[in-house]
Amino acid sequence: MTEYLPEGRLIGQRQNKHYLSALHNLETAMREQIILEAPCVMCDKDHDLFVDIPCAKGIIPRCEGAIGIDDGSTRDIALISRVSKPVCFYVSSIDKSGSEPVAVLSRKQVQLSAMENYISALKNGDIIPARVTHMEQFGCFVDIGCGIPSMIPIDSISVSRITHPSDRFYIGQDILAIVRGRDNGKICLTHKELLGTWEENADRFSVGETVSGIVRSIEDYGIFVELAPNLAGLAELRNDVRVGDQACVYIKAIIPEKMKVKLIIVNSCPDSFIERELDYFIKGGRMTSWLYSTDNAPKYIASDFSE
Repeated sequence: MTEYLPEGRLIGQRQNKHYLSALHNLETAMREQIILEAPCVMCDKDHDLFVDIPCAKGIIPRCEGAIGIDDGSTRDIALISRVSKPVCFYVSSIDKSGSEPVAVLSRKQVQLSAMENYISALKNGDIIPARVTHMEQFGCFVDIGCGIPSMIPIDSISVSRITHPSDRFYIGQDILAIVRGRDNGKICLTHKELLGTWEENADRFSVGETVSGIVRSIEDYGIFVELAPNLAGLAELRNDVRVGDQACVYIKAIIPEKMKVKLIIVNSCPDSFIERELDYFIKGGRMTSWLYSTDNAPKYIASDFSE
């Protein structure tokens, strides 16, 4: 069964390398319509993409670079931005008449196949792989398969508030996401539900422990320190703490019925931030609903993935 993975996930695989290594292998991939990946090394003035294939000169004509290029719904920047990055493709034809074989490739046809056989079948609540491609203040853009884009709004990235998606993700990161719905045929995503409920996160900590956290906001009434992407605690104000600092905090109290964690900041440092990999509580399948809040908590946070 064909997998329609985010671009970059195939390039190092043995099978991919095999089909690119020799012309007769490339011809087999063409006949069997096997998805391949290779790095894009140039976008010329006509916006044709040149792909580094060991056994041939690889070219993706502009019109085959992505869905929507022909009708203008996808801008040429989507092609230009692929330079120095992996691109997926089918082999459309191989011309062996010249001194060097020329393989004409199509990324668009792979995307059309992904839309028909994968994207169209996704349901609300499906957990899917994605790769971070770029970030804006309002959200994180991801590749959900073969270069097909989607976005996770900033308020759907985690329960713990962040000022920019780069506070949580980095470019090229492989993540998981949940299908939230569709908007004009495009997949809409969320992410925070995979990072656990309040109780699941709080169970990892105990009163009396001293742990590390990240200062996420400073309010008039206290300092919010993130202990995990879906869990933050409140500490008393200090003049020597800034947003973004890594803080050493003492856990004073954990109050499930109020969804509160009381902290004391022992010290903080702006230069000791350690990037943390995401730890997912759910790693596959489909979610129908999600309840973050504890029983009788004053704040109700939940998601419903019914169609």
